Amino acid sequence: MNVSEIFGSMSFNDKVMRAKLPKSTYKELKLAISENQPLPLEVANVVANAMKDWAIEKGATHFTHWFQPLSGVTAEKHDSFISPIPDGGVIMEFSGKELIKGEPDASSFPSGGLRSTFEARGYTSWDPTSYAFIKDGTLCIPTAFCSYTGEALDGKTPLLRSMRAINSEAKRILKLFGAPDSIEVNTTVGAEQEYFLVDKKYFDLRKDLLFTGRTLYGALPPKGQELEDHYFGTIKSRVSAYMKELDEELWKLGVLSKTKHNEVAPAQHELAPVYTTTNIAADHNQLTMEIMQKVAKRHGLVCLLHEKPFLGINGSGKHNNWSISTSDGTNLLNPGKSPADNAQFLLFLTAIIKGVDEYQELLRISVASAGNDHRLGANEAPPAIISIFLGDELTEILDAIEKGYQIDKRKKVLMRIGVDFMPPFAKDTTDRNRTSPFAFTGNKFEFRMPGSSASISAANTVLNTILASELGEFADELEAAEDFNAALSDIIKRTIKEHKRVIFNGNGYDKAWVDEAEKRGLLNLRSTPDALKYMLEKKNVALFEKYNVFTANEIKSRYEIHIENYCKILGIEAKTMLDMAKTQILPAVSEYTKRLLETAQLKKQAGLPPEPESELAAELSDKSRAIFGGVKSLSVLAEKARNISDEQARAEYYHNSVIPAMESLRHAADSAERLTDSALWPMPGYTELLFGI
Repeated sequence: MNVSEIFGSMSFNDKVMRAKLPKSTYKELKLAISENQPLPLEVANVVANAMKDWAIEKGATHFTHWFQPLSGVTAEKHDSFISPIPDGGVIMEFSGKELIKGEPDASSFPSGGLRSTFEARGYTSWDPTSYAFIKDGTLCIPTAFCSYTGEALDGKTPLLRSMRAINSEAKRILKLFGAPDSIEVNTTVGAEQEYFLVDKKYFDLRKDLLFTGRTLYGALPPKGQELEDHYFGTIKSRVSAYMKELDEELWKLGVLSKTKHNEVAPAQHELAPVYTTTNIAADHNQLTMEIMQKVAKRHGLVCLLHEKPFLGINGSGKHNNWSISTSDGTNLLNPGKSPADNAQFLLFLTAIIKGVDEYQELLRISVASAGNDHRLGANEAPPAIISIFLGDELTEILDAIEKGYQIDKRKKVLMRIGVDFMPPFAKDTTDRNRTSPFAFTGNKFEFRMPGSSASISAANTVLNTILASELGEFADELEAAEDFNAALSDIIKRTIKEHKRVIFNGNGYDKAWVDEAEKRGLLNLRSTPDALKYMLEKKNVALFEKYNVFTANEIKSRYEIHIENYCKILGIEAKTMLDMAKTQILPAVSEYTKRLLETAQLKKQAGLPPEPESELAAELSDKSRAIFGGVKSLSVLAEKARNISDEQARAEYYHNSVIPAMESLRHAADSAERLTDSALWPMPGYTELLFGI
């Protein structure tokens, strides 16, 4: 296999466009993209025809507008290229109008009240910054999705708006440092993706995995991840074959799949790409999750993307490596080699610190989900408290700036206040902090809180917007200053002093940090209902409205969708638990109890001691009663939750009452599993699921 030949072979990328489009058309397309201008229809017609011819050469017969509605997955409606001709035949056509605009039915996608069911019209609009690609014989065109009235109904539109906002405000800052007007600024992301692989034959026998994506029952096996022998261990041949094909499929689509390895938990793995522009990274991550699941089935496997598919072992996250770069390739989070670069770096750094502190609840909301609640705060993921890790050296530099002292020259870092106040310092002079939600790692920040199944669009929309806001404030002050250097120094020192509470380099898993964070005034939003309450606060709505990332109605719709989705997921999980307990677990326990009692009776008749069968039967009978009691309790509580009309109150009731009942029922059932003949247990256990490949 020649990787360089297959890479991007199914993507209508820049190389293909240069080859397939007339030079004038190519230039007009690139100009429209760079200047954020509508593409003339005559140009779109030429692009569409070339795209169609290329797709047909690759075996495609259909096209689709590929978009990301608020359901959390991608959507597509396929249309063929065929067009009838008078002689009864067909020709293959694809117009610029079809390329630019689609019209899917918007009534059945989540809208959070933006659209009524009878108001069906919605539009998809081509995003030319993200390359079209061929998947399963269909030309897929990445698009934004909006309602008839123009409200965004997807994750891509707000993300693109936030990228426009940060570009605008960052350019103001860079201009003050002497950058040309032509410079453009983009955020970049590399999203590491964790996942589990289980054998499909076991998956198919688990209703909980089928309906909810996680195991609602399951006793831990004798061995889990205690020996830490799976992490970076030798990859099993069956998994290796899967990973090989996965890489090939992603490479064909132009996805920069780079790293693969075993993760901490048994059956857990990770894929990491090379970073790229945030919009494309978001598209590629959605595509990666889809291809992961599709390729797994070809290997008799199922790819689990739930944040916590197995109790008692690590869950899966998505590490969002976020940075800021200019169109000339400069990383704005790289400390640099010159004093001027250092001043610029510190200004961007303190803007990020200020933004994360002031909008910590928005970052928590951006990763909030029923699945991620199981993971955050455990010893596998950052706590729900938002903080920033900078490392000892950078923290000391900020402390020296704030307090006006010089750092010991023996440390090879000398502080001076002014534009030359920070000489270069070596990267990676401090350890990484795996417990930090938002950790500086040399030239980027690693946001470790997103869950494995989430779209990264939400988190990056928030990150982009809060930084745009802080840079805008800084630019206002600096542009009006009589003495730029003095104002710059004052902003940096003042910001460090006012927002250093969010900097924490210690162990996020330590219980003492919870108390310390509370003293600092940091939020600890442990659950999704806790976090979502902050979504509609005036300052948050004002932030998004100021930069046209969301309208007030769009924010309210996201809140409604999030809270309703949380309740729906918990409702499905409760119903699944009840069904499994009543139709599978209780009958199995009863059958084994019956066999034990029959054996005990036979032994007694033969004059033999009936133990241990009689004692085990008695213990199982107690477990059965506990399971039955748990079923009755959960049934009542779940029904009560469904009848609560206020969504926020319903979500809080699910969290405070239904989840504890689910945990109690699970504990009783898992205890019974440990005592029941495995041949009679009605579903594969953790041993098969975690070690069955």
